[in-house]
Amino acid sequence: MWFLSDEERQLQELCKNFAKNEIAPDAEKHDTDETFNINTFRKMGELGVLGITSDPEYGGAGMGTLAATIVMEEFGRACPALTLSYLAHSILCVNNIENNASEKQKQKYLPKLISGEHIGCMGMSEPGYGSDAVGIQTQAVDKGNHFQINGTKMWITNAQYADVAYVYTRTGSERKNLSTFIIEKGMEGFSVGKPIHKMGMRGSPTGELVFENAKIPKENLIGNVGDSIYHMMKNLELERIAISGISLGIAQACVDACIKYAGERKQFGKNLAHYQMIQKMIAEMATETEMLKRFLYTVAKEYDDGKEGAVPAAMVKLQVPKMVTKIALDAIQIHGGYGYSREFPVERLMRDNKLNEIGAGTNEVMIMIIAKNLLNEALKN
Repeated sequence: MWFLSDEERQLQELCKNFAKNEIAPDAEKHDTDETFNINTFRKMGELGVLGITSDPEYGGAGMGTLAATIVMEEFGRACPALTLSYLAHSILCVNNIENNASEKQKQKYLPKLISGEHIGCMGMSEPGYGSDAVGIQTQAVDKGNHFQINGTKMWITNAQYADVAYVYTRTGSERKNLSTFIIEKGMEGFSVGKPIHKMGMRGSPTGELVFENAKIPKENLIGNVGDSIYHMMKNLELERIAISGISLGIAQACVDACIKYAGERKQFGKNLAHYQMIQKMIAEMATETEMLKRFLYTVAKEYDDGKEGAVPAAMVKLQVPKMVTKIALDAIQIHGGYGYSREFPVERLMRDNKLNEIGAGTNEVMIMIIAKNLLNEALKN
């Protein structure tokens, strides 16, 4: 992309090589076994990307949304599941602490998270509140010298492995009265519930965070009581752009797989690459992928430049994962029976991508956000 800086191009090459050598070889195994590639995850700390948007003072890379998207694409091309865990750690936990925590909290938590010594997650969704994130019911009550939290967080990426959780709670009767706490593994009354078995992203651990009269020190409150709604919405914009980068990586992997397969697979005495229908499908897949890349990178770049982000973030989050599911299905079709089997990676890529149409806001929620903003005046009448 013409507007990438030299630093961003170097990051792209660095992550591409790391993905090829460290991530891709074990992707299929961790999907089959439903296991987390924790050793490679920790190596991302050595690579310097676990704090991609954080200040170098704490060990971060000091880069922006476009850089985070580049990492998501290159890692997602090799293993979307491990990349989802990377996103939960670096964007949902580390970036939130970087932007919203006090200096004392940053100094305490960020260095170990950024080095990979600690793993992070974020607790927002609940059993009854997913798309309606502002309606969450996990309650934090001021008990004088500490806060007491009760409730359950659901669908939490990295739950079973997290040393630190960035958790949203309700601290008042008003719908928007939300507060955030940094929760540490081992705190009294806090535990991790059952693992959740999934259709895709099987190499990314998912579980519950359970609070039963959890005793949380007051110094673990982020900011002031009741001021977290803005933090939540702002970080969701970044998350929606970044998770679309994982889908873009999946699309690239599908195109790669189809080009390779078309040059190897023979039918009726010649390679599939000679058949116009296959040529048409691959040409369209590659064109759609390039179009999505230019759209996503432009939005990420503009977001770094300070332009309004809610609608563009929702637009890329709606369109990129949705189109990539189509690209992945086309890849399966090109592979025929082999595509439907687990012998080739395209069925895994399709399963993994479907999550991106649900997580960080469903397609339907993205449509609501876009329509509400575009039709704001009309809806008043």
